[in-house]
Amino acid sequence: MQWVQLDGSIGEGGGQILRTALSLSALTGRPFVIRNIRAGRKNPGLRPQHLTAVRAVQQICSATVTGATVNSTDLRFEPGPIRSGDYLFDISAEQTSAGSIALVWQTVFPILLFADAPSTVGFLRGGTCVPFSPPIPYISKVFLPMVEKMGVRTTLEMRRAGWYPRGGGQVFSRIQPVSDPLRPILWTDRGDCDEIEVLSLYSRLPPSVGQRQANRAFQRLKEKGMSTKTIKVLVQEEPADSPGTCLLIVCHFPAGRAGFSSLGAPGKPAETVADEAVESFAEYWHRDAPVEKHLADQLLLFMALAEGTSKITVSHLTSHSETNIQVIQAFIGERCRVVGERDQAATIEVSGISLLSQNRRRKEQTHQ
Repeated sequence: MQWVQLDGSIGEGGGQILRTALSLSALTGRPFVIRNIRAGRKNPGLRPQHLTAVRAVQQICSATVTGATVNSTDLRFEPGPIRSGDYLFDISAEQTSAGSIALVWQTVFPILLFADAPSTVGFLRGGTCVPFSPPIPYISKVFLPMVEKMGVRTTLEMRRAGWYPRGGGQVFSRIQPVSDPLRPILWTDRGDCDEIEVLSLYSRLPPSVGQRQANRAFQRLKEKGMSTKTIKVLVQEEPADSPGTCLLIVCHFPAGRAGFSSLGAPGKPAETVADEAVESFAEYWHRDAPVEKHLADQLLLFMALAEGTSKITVSHLTSHSETNIQVIQAFIGERCRVVGERDQAATIEVSGISLLSQNRRRKEQTHQ
């Protein structure tokens, strides 16, 4: 099969290029070469969490890999067949790290949806709520409900929080393979907000810190004109190896969800954590588009794997999404259409490849 050639410096030049390529390579069977890995970052090349993703996918599909070392800027990846199983990955295997569990999980998750049997996936010694990645509670409360509408069945449990810079988080997931082609997602009109969920998490800090975050978020949302009857607040202490906080706001709509988060840091007031999440929500709310920018990026791969045409309207078209589209099309062809400008509301339409149907046709042809 023809090799896909990728340049890791395109667009925003981050690790998402590699992660999307790993997922699609395993799913389509197409090998790839990527050069200039993370060229757009301060410390280019593979970091420990990226290496964990490479080795996780390598294990799941018995891939042949060269260049899988810390700081490597070039990688060759040739996948084999996807295997279900009980997998356990250590984010700190190479070195102690608060590398994002969520980003590694999102790399292997779509692959195991197309395995031949259910799988379990566990992660140790990583970050669950860390900068530049979605917190695990966001994955559980925003991303998963959206892909479940497409026909996905899975569970995701944060057993121990992992805060930056120490990490130490533990996450466990059960993934059921899909039995029918993924349904397309259509969400272009937001609709009314049924509920706003405010989740304030904290570890190894006085309970008052978590409560202050929640109180501030409630008050600021009220000031933004949100009905207090729709706002539901939960303050929750999480077991962890080190102190940390996270404030997550989840908006529930009839057709989907949107999420906005902020993280605490040493010397950062609880009120500031809440303010940051509320301002992210407000920026989205005033655009009157249903899909927030981070969720759009995470849905693109599933839209590509689905049967039929998916269509979403995103509040902000980001360079990250544009880059992700480029990588997806390198594997499946010109199937994405974007109407709109960067940093503005835009509509993204993807004609899916119906991967499950493709796989079934291949099996039938093999048996003939």
